[in-house]
Amino acid sequence: MAKIYLLSNQKYQNVENLEVFHIEYIKSNIDLSFYDALIFTSKNAVYSLDSFNKDWKEIDSYVIAPKTSQVIESLGGKVVFTGITSHGNEFAEELIELLKDKKVLYIKALKTVSNLVGILKENEILIDELIAYKTSCKKTNIILEDSSVFIFTSPSSVECFFKQHIWKDSYKAIVIGKTTAKFLPKEVDYIISSETSIDECINLARQTLL
Repeated sequence: MAKIYLLSNQKYQNVENLEVFHIEYIKSNIDLSFYDALIFTSKNAVYSLDSFNKDWKEIDSYVIAPKTSQVIESLGGKVVFTGITSHGNEFAEELIELLKDKKVLYIKALKTVSNLVGILKENEILIDELIAYKTSCKKTNIILEDSSVFIFTSPSSVECFFKQHIWKDSYKAIVIGKTTAKFLPKEVDYIISSETSIDECINLARQTLL
């Protein structure tokens, strides 16, 4: 029987989690008082920073997407801007005017794929980077059902899936954003969610199975 497989640990009714990677937080003793703006493009960056330094809550946060903004607000942080496009390079373009004359810290994964930092530096934004987490592939022993829909939530989810699974013609792929889509093998047809949101990906997947 066809299933919806979500390559994330978030729980949804009638959706099976296929956790092909895990997140490891990287602690730091960074002094945040030097900065007056923080950039977040992932909720994992928020959770990691919050695990070892609470001072971030006093600093203005510039956030790529609504779901991550919700996480920041739930932890008591200060969201001053949420991205409109929810895609890395376009998000950087949105930030240029907002971050003029600010000292900025981008809290990020060990591996990132957008050119956010490069774009901001080209536009004379003073920006530093803090690596707050990394992803590692994880072995799964699930036998995947034919004709199923797979929701890829990050480039890491693509990389780790294809390290241990072979793509079948009967499978369908839903992708959370343009950046993640670039990592899919050429033979995989996919649909990109209209919003950078797992909820929207789930809705698309359910429509696909109708």
